[in-house]
This record gives sequence, structure tokens and C-alpha cells, in this order.
Amino acid sequence: MIIKVKKLKEDAKLPKYHHPGDVGMDMYSMEIVTVKPGEHYRFWHGFALEFSEGYAGIIMDKGSISKAGLTHMGGVYDAGYRGEYNTLLVNLSDKPYTFEEGDKVSQLVILPVVIAKLKEVKKLSNSARGEGKFGSTGKK
Repeated sequence: MIIKVKKLKEDAKLPKYHHPGDVGMDMYSMEIVTVKPGEHYRFWHGFALEFSEGYAGIIMDKGSISKAGLTHMGGVYDAGYRGEYNTLLVNLSDKPYTFEEGDKVSQLVILPVVIAKLKEVKKLSNSARGEGKFGSTGKK
């Protein structure tokens, strides 16, 4: 699959795969910023993408960042989006976390998606789970 990428900011570091077979492209900070406990911060990455319909760009956590207590908030990019990509992180830990310019912030995974057509009905079919939700499978 070919994905077109356009730099929107001269100093942007484009996303990239680091190892053969990786599914996540690393995305990088363009600035030095400290995210304090309980705070969230939006990192702008300085690029836009173009890829085919039937796919979506999904923002995912970096393992090292999540181990430090930070996680992303949202992050689904539709095929028709041509604006600047960004990552919104929240610090759930009790320690500040500092990103230097060029540090990895998140991963971008391109996934095939189904574009569903909804059909309103009066009744849904029965299933083994039914309406069971939280804890429906028990603790063991």
C-alpha cells in the first residue's frame, strides 16, 4: 500500500517503521514539553497523509510511554482527512514526563475497516451473551 505524506512544517519528522514487520509507525514530538500529572497535551506532528478509502489511521500508545503512565486520548483518522496529524496524551501517573524534540510520542497503525450500512429494526436476534455487559463472564 502506498501512503502519500505531505510535510506541513519544515522541521517535521515523518512517521516511520523501525523494524521489518512493524505495524506501527512512530510519530515524534516537534518540541520540548513536560506533561504534568493529570494534564493532557496535544502534540502536532507537522504532516498530513492520504490513503485509500476502506482504511483508517489509528493512534496507539508507545510501550515505553504507557509504562511511564501516559496514554493517548482518541485518535481515529479517516481516509478523507487531509489535515495535520496530532496525538493527544494524558499523564495518568504521579510524575511529570518530559518529551524532547524528536522523541517518540505515539504510533500510527493503518488498518482496513468495514464501512457499514445501518438498518434500523424493531428486534435483534438472540445470542449467547444477550445483553450481558461488565462482568458478564464472571471473575474466573
